[in-house]
Amino acid sequence: MKDIATPVRTQEILKKYGFSFKKSLGQNFLIDPNILRNIVSHAGLTKDSAAIEIGPGIGALTEHLARAAGKVVSFEIDQRLLPVLEDTLSPYDNVQIIHSDILEADTDSVFERELASYEDVMVVANLPYYVTTPILLKLLHDRLPIRGMVVMMQKEVADRITAKPGTKEYGSLSIAIQYYMDAEVAMTVPKTVFMPPPNVDSAVIKLTRRTEPVVIVKDEDFLFLVSRGSFVQRRKTILNNLQTSLPEGKAHKEEILKALQDTGIEPSRRGETLSIQEFGALADALYDTFYPMWRSENK
Repeated sequence: MKDIATPVRTQEILKKYGFSFKKSLGQNFLIDPNILRNIVSHAGLTKDSAAIEIGPGIGALTEHLARAAGKVVSFEIDQRLLPVLEDTLSPYDNVQIIHSDILEADTDSVFERELASYEDVMVVANLPYYVTTPILLKLLHDRLPIRGMVVMMQKEVADRITAKPGTKEYGSLSIAIQYYMDAEVAMTVPKTVFMPPPNVDSAVIKLTRRTEPVVIVKDEDFLFLVSRGSFVQRRKTILNNLQTSLPEGKAHKEEILKALQDTGIEPSRRGETLSIQEFGALADALYDTFYPMWRSENK
C-alpha cells in the first residue's frame, strides 16, 4: 500500500479534491514517511494502545498511527478535509475522525465514548503551530488519562517547553508543562519534509506524564498565576514583577517580601532563575494573602 506521505501521492490527493492550503489553519502536511515512522516509534504504541491526533490533514500521520495502534481518534477542524480523510484512510477500520476544534471539544466525553477500553493512550500529532500552546495547556487542564504526548511544533516553542532554569528560553510555559510532564526534544525536523514548507524550524517533543507533580502545592492554578506573574517583564526582579501581577501587589509589598524571605528567595532574583520547586514554595507562602483576593476577582 502506497504511503500517503510522499510528495507525489500528496500532490495527487490535493489535485483530486482541488484542495488549497489555508494559512489561517496552519496547514503544513508532512511528506516524508521516514519522519512519520520515527514520530510513531517515539510514542511506543502497540495494538493494545490508542492514539489521539489533532489536525490529521490528509491522513499522513494518521495512517502510520493506525498501523501501530489499536485505535486512533483524530480531531479535524477543516470540513473540507473530511471527504479526503474518508478516502485516504478507507483501508483502516480503527480510525475515528471527529469534526471538531480540539480547543472546544469535550474531551472527557470523547474519551469515555471512544477510548474507555484502552489503558494506554498517547497524544501523537503534528500540531497547528499557531495554536500549539493553547492545545497543550487544554490537554493538561482536561486531566485526560494519557501516558504522554509526542507532538510536532515550532522548534522555538519546543525549546521553551523543555528549557531549564537559568536559560533565556525558560519561562511560565516551561513550568506549566514540566509540572505535569517530563519533557525532552525527541528530534528536529527540516522544513523540506513539509508541503508547503513552514517559515520556521520544527521539532518533535516527547512528554511523559509524571507519577506525581514535581511539587505538591496548595493550589495548582495559583502556582501558575505566580509563575506567569514572575515573567511579566523578564528583565525585572521577581519582587517587582509580583508587585505588578498579584492582586493589590503594590499595597502588599511587605507580604511579598516576607514570602520571599520565608522561602529563601532573594527579592533581586529574576523569575528565570527559580526552579519549579522554588515557585511551588513561593506560591504556598503567598497563598493566604493573595489567593482570596485573586479568587474574588475571578469569580
